[in-house]
Amino acid sequence: MIQTTDFSSVLKSGYYVDGQWKETQQHYDVTNPSTKALVAKVAYCSTKEAKEVVDSAAKALTAWQAITAKERAQRLKKWFDLIIANQKELATLLVTEQGKPLAEGMGEVVYAASFVEWFAEEAKRIYGDVIPAHKGDSRIVVIKQPVGVIAAITPWNFPLAMLTRKIAPALAAGCTAVIKPSEETPLSAHALVHLAEMAGIPAGVLNVVSGDAKAIGEVFTQDKRVRKISFTGSTKTGKFLYQACANTMKKMSLELGGNAAFIVFEDADIDAAVEGAMASKYRNTGQTCVCVNRFFVHDAVYENFTQKLAAAVKKLTVGDAFSEGATQGPLINQMAFDKVSNHVKDAIAKGAKVLVGGKPSELGGTFFEPTVLIDATKEMLMSSEETFGPISACYRFNSEEEVIALANDTDFGLSSYFYTQNLSRAWRIAEALECGMVAINEGMLSTEVAPFGGIKDSGIGREGSKYGIEEYLNIKYVLMGSI
Repeated sequence: MIQTTDFSSVLKSGYYVDGQWKETQQHYDVTNPSTKALVAKVAYCSTKEAKEVVDSAAKALTAWQAITAKERAQRLKKWFDLIIANQKELATLLVTEQGKPLAEGMGEVVYAASFVEWFAEEAKRIYGDVIPAHKGDSRIVVIKQPVGVIAAITPWNFPLAMLTRKIAPALAAGCTAVIKPSEETPLSAHALVHLAEMAGIPAGVLNVVSGDAKAIGEVFTQDKRVRKISFTGSTKTGKFLYQACANTMKKMSLELGGNAAFIVFEDADIDAAVEGAMASKYRNTGQTCVCVNRFFVHDAVYENFTQKLAAAVKKLTVGDAFSEGATQGPLINQMAFDKVSNHVKDAIAKGAKVLVGGKPSELGGTFFEPTVLIDATKEMLMSSEETFGPISACYRFNSEEEVIALANDTDFGLSSYFYTQNLSRAWRIAEALECGMVAINEGMLSTEVAPFGGIKDSGIGREGSKYGIEEYLNIKYVLMGSI
C-alpha cells in the first residue's frame, strides 16, 4: 500500500455560511467507495440552510464587487498557492471519498488549481468597449458587471476541478456564490472553501451546503437573488434545472452528458491512437463526461487497433486508490456499477465479443474489469446511452460519410476525437462533427486555457479560457448624450 497523508487539516464536515462552519441536527454518511468505510458524517442541509446561504451571499455581494479587480486577483492567487501547498492532503481526501487512484487525485489538484490561477489573471482583463456613436454629440460605452449571486452545483467525478472551474471565474468577476457539491463527495468542496477562507476570501462570498438536493435546488432555482446557476451533471437533471429557472430568468451554464466518438481512420498512427484511447477512455475508470463512449475504427485497421487496444487494457491494474500500481479504481456506487454491467450484458446479447474483461472484478464491491468489446452495433444500449465506465465498444466503418453520420447520430454533442495524418481530412471532419470540442490526434483535451462545453443535449455555456468569465458578467450599454 502507498503511504497515505493525513488530511485532517483540510477536513470540514459542517456547512459554511457567512464565514462560519456550522452544524445541523441531521447528518449523512460519506463512505469510501473502495472499502465502504465511513469517511465522515456531514451536515445534512435542507431549505432552512439553503435560504441562509443565499442570504449570506446576497449580503456580501455589494462589498465584494466594489473592491478592485486587482485585489480580487490577489485573493485568488493566495487561494491558488494554498491549494498547491496542500496538494497531498487534498488528493488524499479526494481519493478517499471518490475512489480514483492517488496519482490521478494528485493530478486533479493541479488541474483544479490551474483554473484559480487562470481566472486570477483574467480578473484584471474584464474589458469593455467604446463604440463609434450614431450622433456627433454622443458617446457609447459598453461595460461589464458581475451578474450577482451565483449557485454552483458540482458532480462527484471531479469534485475539486469542477468546483474551481465555476467558482474561480465567478469570484474573479465580482460575484458571490452558494455551492452545492455532490453528496457522494462533499468533503473535497469543503476543503477548497476552507482554503479560500484562509486565503482571505471575505465572509459570505463563498457558502456551501449539501444534503437534501431537491430542497436545496428549489431554493436556488426559485430565489430571485440567485442570478445564475452553473451545473455539471446528467442531462436529465440539467433540463429540469433549466425549466425550474425559467420563472426567474436566470443565466445558465449547463455541462451535461456526452456520447463521445473516437474515430480511427485508415491512415492513423495506430500506436498513437491506442495511447490516446487509453488516456481518454480509462481515466477515472471511465467516469468522465468527455470519455470515449464509441470507438469507430476503419475496417482496414480494425484488427490492428482493437488487438493493440486490448493488449494495453490488459496491463491496467484494478485496485484501491492507495494500492501500489493501481490504475483503475471502483465505480462510484452500485447504481453506476449496475449500469455498466447492464450495458456489457446487452452488448454481448446483441452480438458483441469480449476481447478483455467484460465482468465484475474479483475484488468485489463496485470494481469492474476494464473491458474491450468488438463488433459493436448501433442497436446496443451503449450506442445511445452514456456508459460512464471502463468499457471500450468498437464499431467498424468504411468511409468518411458513413462515420460522420454514425458519430453525429446521438442527442449529445460534448466532445469527439479522431486520428488521421491527412490535413485536409482533419479540417473536414473537425467541422462536420456536431460537438463543442474536437481533439485531433490527441486523447486529452481539457485545459484551463480552452473553452469547455457542448451543444445539443450536452448543455449550454462554456467553462475555462477567456470565454469562461463571460458567463458571470452582464453587458451594459451606456449612452452619454449632449457631450
